[in-house]
Amino acid sequence: MATDKELSDFLKSTEKRAFKRTAYAVRDEDAALDIVQDAMISLAEKYADRPIAELPLLFNRILSNATMDWFRRLKVRQGVLQNFSDIESSAEHGDFDLLESLEAVNVSWETQGPAERLSRTQTLELIEMQIAELPARQREAFLLRYWEELDTAETALVMGCSEGSVKTHCSRAVHALANALAAKGLKP
Repeated sequence: MATDKELSDFLKSTEKRAFKRTAYAVRDEDAALDIVQDAMISLAEKYADRPIAELPLLFNRILSNATMDWFRRLKVRQGVLQNFSDIESSAEHGDFDLLESLEAVNVSWETQGPAERLSRTQTLELIEMQIAELPARQREAFLLRYWEELDTAETALVMGCSEGSVKTHCSRAVHALANALAAKGLKP
């Protein structure tokens, strides 16, 4: 059973990533904030008695379901059926902070010179734009696997699909990103 402090620490540690992921999906920062807050409240109310090790998977599933519920409500409110791809293409880019996922890099931002900082910032902006261009399911699988660091089985549970589908979505996302970045002159 998770203590109040463990639950609070978990929510603090995941809030920024959850917000970024949701903002990418709904393309509306205010809606994303509401969705994440609702998911956090739901986790705290319904699953606080679970072991701390179960919370990440539960929270990601709650967040995915809350995001899908938002799209369902949006469709009803607008009174018109819209393709998810229409919502994606008409929205502006979120402010995805890829630096959070690059903690393993030994070079500190403060020790880099201005030219290195500019180059790194431009590279990260280019990667952000390319991630935003991925199809929704590929982007979700990619972010869950490589940003949230969930394994294939956990990602499949969160996305509500098979492990094979997760592997396919991730593979396609990685190849699409590599090709797009290579076309822009960025090589691994």
